[in-house]
Amino acid sequence: QVQLVESGGGLVQAGGSLRLSCAASGSTFSLTGMGWYRQAPGNQRELVAAFTSRGIANYADSVKSRFTLSRDNAKNTVYLQANSLKPEGTAVYYCSYYSYSKEYRYWGQGTRVTVSS
Repeated sequence: QVQLVESGGGLVQAGGSLRLSCAASGSTFSLTGMGWYRQAPGNQRELVAAFTSRGIANYADSVKSRFTLSRDNAKNTVYLQANSLKPEGTAVYYCSYYSYSKEYRYWGQGTRVTVSS
């Protein structure tokens, strides 16, 4: 079982920045399966950024050049640095871990980000 705990959400003005953190624990775990998704009211959950199976960060077009995905292997933690935030970025942001061996995706409880205009 894998547990994911997010933190760092909040209220920010447009153009501001936030850093989201996701601490992971559990067995048979690899940071290469981790990433962030978001779900805005009335919308489907969508990919924001995630590490591929080769450990390369992959970003949604809407956040490229503004968001940065990083990780601290020693802390089993991934971070999402979100800069130049826009009101359309208002959503609940979910940390996700995909187990390639189990072909199963785990989710955190979510952290809310509100970007005011």
